[in-house]
Amino acid sequence: MSRRTFLRQAGILSGGLLLHHQLMAAYSSRLRQTINIGFIGCGDRGRGLLHVMKDLPEQFKVTAICDILDFRLAQMQKEVSDDVKTYKDHRQLLEDTNVDAVIIATPLNMHYPIAAHALAAGKHVFLEKTMTYNISEAQQLVALSKKHAKQVLQVGHQYRYVPLYFRVKEMIEKGYLGKVTHIDCRWDRNWNWRRPVPDGYTDKQVNWRMYKAYSGGLVAELLSHQIDFVNWAFNTHPDEVMGTGGIDFYKDGRETYDNVQVVLRYNQGNMIGNFGATCANAREGYIFKLKGTKGTVSLLVNEGVFYPEPATRKELQTVDGVSGATKIEWNTDGGIPILKEKGKDGTWYALKDFHKCITEKQIPASNVITGATTAVCVHLANDAAYAHSVRQWKPAFNFST
Repeated sequence: MSRRTFLRQAGILSGGLLLHHQLMAAYSSRLRQTINIGFIGCGDRGRGLLHVMKDLPEQFKVTAICDILDFRLAQMQKEVSDDVKTYKDHRQLLEDTNVDAVIIATPLNMHYPIAAHALAAGKHVFLEKTMTYNISEAQQLVALSKKHAKQVLQVGHQYRYVPLYFRVKEMIEKGYLGKVTHIDCRWDRNWNWRRPVPDGYTDKQVNWRMYKAYSGGLVAELLSHQIDFVNWAFNTHPDEVMGTGGIDFYKDGRETYDNVQVVLRYNQGNMIGNFGATCANAREGYIFKLKGTKGTVSLLVNEGVFYPEPATRKELQTVDGVSGATKIEWNTDGGIPILKEKGKDGTWYALKDFHKCITEKQIPASNVITGATTAVCVHLANDAAYAHSVRQWKPAFNFST
């Protein structure tokens, strides 16, 4: 591949996201419809979504909030206007005719029942990841969503909307990385993952992530994002899932692992994905590396670098005197920055698309089918890790629109 062809096809330095930005600008210039939103779940993620939504005042208006915990509801009330209605029962919020769509940011075990109630009530749904607690719920929600085809159901895997990750998918599709055979992912922290429990509340109510009855643990809450991106970028799913883990440091009564490692084998793509997380060391933090025969992409949440293999690097350094190709900017490690500037929080892009899909009657990039596929991956990974065994993909897990 010539340097000119390389730059033209990959578009790494300037124009690769031009179409993406043009479409976003065109959408922003149209007359917009404000969507009335109800929040079901006022914990850390719910309030995080609220903060991002405040940057989209022409798209969304919060009209109702709901949480079964009084202190969570009180925290959210401080951040919304006085005319916002409050509920402790999500079914009462869903009866509110002044709510067009709902954000569901509850413990994982409640995702399916609340989403099912919301669809039955005629509401559009933004459902936080992971989509469902288990495989059977994923299958049921896919079937239920088909019966409510006029309603948008978007799942909170926001990397599908981030320009950086959109670009990496494009690079993969154009063969820029060559044949990708290996993916390494981590999401580490040195923290017990606990929130303080106010007087009058139980640990299970506040720290539900620690308990199997409510949570999918580290795989569901963190690694699901990277698993979902691999599914999306390669249009694939794993065929075999191997896992192990343990409560290796925080002997505090939790049930979900504080240290986990799963390996996903993609037989159709001849590829291996390693996904791991620990709560006992933060040195590497977030790691996402895609390794191909022509080079490696190394990703952070908002930054990405391409490291060419020696033969690819030689091609890139060959000056084409006729083309006068744009000079490649190398960093100090010998890599090429994928984007020159950091983007916004991925949730901003995801919420913007949620509005677009509602007003223009479109299917989200992160939808019930893609969400179900990733939910199956998470369930299989946890099942394999807790059993220290191997789980297989089944034909029943192949979802279709």
